[in-house]
Amino acid sequence: MSTETHLDPAVRHDMVFLFDIADGNPNGDPDFSNRPRMDEETGHGLVTDVALKRKVRNILPMAANDPDRYSIFVEAGHALNTRLAETMSVNNIDTKKKRLTPDELRTARSWLAHRYADIRLFGAVLNTGETKALGQIYGPVQVTNARSIDPIVAQQHTITRITQTTQADIDKGESTEFGSKWTVPYALYAAKIYYSASRGTQTGVDARDLELLYRCLEMMFDHDRSATRGTMTARGLYVFSHDNAFGNAPAHTLTDRVRINRTGDTSEPPRSFADYTVSLDDDNLPNGITATTLIA
Repeated sequence: MSTETHLDPAVRHDMVFLFDIADGNPNGDPDFSNRPRMDEETGHGLVTDVALKRKVRNILPMAANDPDRYSIFVEAGHALNTRLAETMSVNNIDTKKKRLTPDELRTARSWLAHRYADIRLFGAVLNTGETKALGQIYGPVQVTNARSIDPIVAQQHTITRITQTTQADIDKGESTEFGSKWTVPYALYAAKIYYSASRGTQTGVDARDLELLYRCLEMMFDHDRSATRGTMTARGLYVFSHDNAFGNAPAHTLTDRVRINRTGDTSEPPRSFADYTVSLDDDNLPNGITATTLIA
């Protein structure tokens, strides 16, 4: 079987994505003073699917360098309704219409999916403002929350600033201002990513889309550096490709083949990727399944 099976948009793919963080906050929760997100019952760290997809969106246009096909729909500083109105205008469809003909709907949605890579991959809610007739596009790429392999300990640090916000503060004799930041000393996270070929056909996903998705997962942390996030690194990407759109085996029986184990003294908390071993059990894969390791 071709080694490029993982790039075939006509078949199903199930993936495991591993990344870690050192001395940073991978995904703060605004409801808890930006504390790193956690499973309150087990103490395991969480990173939402939204945070991961945001990082892909941020780097995808840079990696593709093709604004006609790899623009981003959900982008800071750009109103969604103006972009939705654009497809109506380009395709000569009345924006006031409450119901579109099947041809109008298909044309308007196809234009959006072709132009905006995040719609093509992740889908989008389009029934906003004056464009309620556009409905919703279900994306072929679905991302789970990432969960840390071990429980995390979130640490809060008080920080100071030597200058003040206002002149009045200085006039009152205030010399410093205080703030705080949260960090996780170290954690390894795993997320599952699923690609539906049938939905990919509907949105127009091609092999380059998949290639760029994999490349963004590998490189996105290198283009998203900040003192708050510490050091984040992609540590593993394992793709299980089927030989048809429906699939040859349940996803969990494949993703469970990526084994993550602690090494050394397990009584001590993990502090680096070297404290884990990651292996892929690709023996006796179900018929029609190909396993590809893209990051290891």
